[in-house]
Amino acid sequence: MDKIQLYIKDGTDYLVKAMPGFLMAVGVLVGGLWLIKKLTLILQQALRRSEFTPEINSFLVNLANIAMKVLLIISVAGMVGVNTAAFVGVLAAGGLAVGLALQGSLGNFAAGIVIVTFKPYGIGDWVEIKDKFGKVRDIQIFNTILITPGNKTLIIPNGEVINGIVTNFSKRGNIRLEIKVLLPYGEDFPRMKHLLNTELMNVSKVLKDPAPEIGIESFGDTNLEISVRPYVDPDDYWEVYYEVMARIKAIYNENGIGIGYAEGYELGKVGK
Repeated sequence: MDKIQLYIKDGTDYLVKAMPGFLMAVGVLVGGLWLIKKLTLILQQALRRSEFTPEINSFLVNLANIAMKVLLIISVAGMVGVNTAAFVGVLAAGGLAVGLALQGSLGNFAAGIVIVTFKPYGIGDWVEIKDKFGKVRDIQIFNTILITPGNKTLIIPNGEVINGIVTNFSKRGNIRLEIKVLLPYGEDFPRMKHLLNTELMNVSKVLKDPAPEIGIESFGDTNLEISVRPYVDPDDYWEVYYEVMARIKAIYNENGIGIGYAEGYELGKVGK
């Protein structure tokens, strides 16, 4: 019982002595996180007024935020009695181990630096990456964020970007629609081409320069395959796509043009 009482006394004395430092450390941690949040906002505002691009601004803000939080953790650890020199050594060793385990993430980090430096695309650009099409919403330390025309969020690792082919549709200010149209061999291609071109010119958001491209793509078993390629502003992609498709269907109906079907190779009518 005497030993138990001694342990309780020693524990109580330790808590009494350590409590002020512990409470101070908690206060510093909470205050530090609040201060980091404020400093991050100030940095964002300062970078917006600078000549840096939005991509570099986002990258620098994320990097500074992480660095400040690491320093805060080290400071708080020192206040609660942790040997900071040993802590930094352990942190460095742990960082090396984590780095070896997360080589892919470090590769994404390096790729992020390459992207914001050489600028293959910027925030707001319409791009195709790894066969995924969308508008660049953000370029982060490890990932690029795309928003698809269907309002889906795509998170693509920066390493995938650097190691693949990137198609930037916003560099030239337009994007080309790729539409396939079937035409029976018995129908007149020049007539169909004239009808298609006339309808495309009536779509307000189809660009007149460069002019739409219409040509025979291939010869199928029952139909010619015609490529219809109008140019549009990237932001109007889906709106124009659906309107052009509707107008093409109307061409079939209004001009009595049939389509060859595989079953019996008969021409079938196209409804309204």
